[in-house]
Amino acid sequence: MKKYTPLAAHPLKANTSFARPTQQLPERVTLDDPAFSVMTDLKVVSVINVRAKASMDSANARMIRYGVRMLLVLDDAEKLTGLITATDILGDKPIRFLQHMGGTHADILVRDVMTTSRELEVMKLPDVASAKVGQVVATLKQAKRQHAIVVEESGEGNQFVRGLFSATQIARQLGIPSHAGDITQTFAKIEAQFGDR
Repeated sequence: MKKYTPLAAHPLKANTSFARPTQQLPERVTLDDPAFSVMTDLKVVSVINVRAKASMDSANARMIRYGVRMLLVLDDAEKLTGLITATDILGDKPIRFLQHMGGTHADILVRDVMTTSRELEVMKLPDVASAKVGQVVATLKQAKRQHAIVVEESGEGNQFVRGLFSATQIARQLGIPSHAGDITQTFAKIEAQFGDR
């Protein structure tokens, strides 16, 4: 058997951090730029997720910690079962749940207020690859959604989430102040600045 020389071992320094995947999206875009310039690519960055049976309050704390307004919701087998947004948590869904089921705010689980995978519509990666930012904005506006999921399909036809769009992030990249939680205001500002195209 061939002899291999061991690599040198060194002590780990105090306060050592670790590499995190990052994606550098352009600071400014136009509606005619490629859609990829505003898509969070999950092959480049890690998605923040939460379990369906986690408490709604812990999901909210996770969003605040990571500075996001949406989490993918996973089941115990690590499969996508839905998504939860800040609007789901801060809107009227928790109140309706408590009126119907009883209990306290602390009793509400993510699965009680999330949008289930059955309710979700997605964009396919090949369509996004040839799309413009303006088309993504139009899609979000038509669906009256703050977020959109992009899926890629394997050769066997299985889907996996490849990317995410956020109206807030797109507005920021367009140079428009977004109105967190008020999607109508965000789209109105985009239309006011860029007109109908």
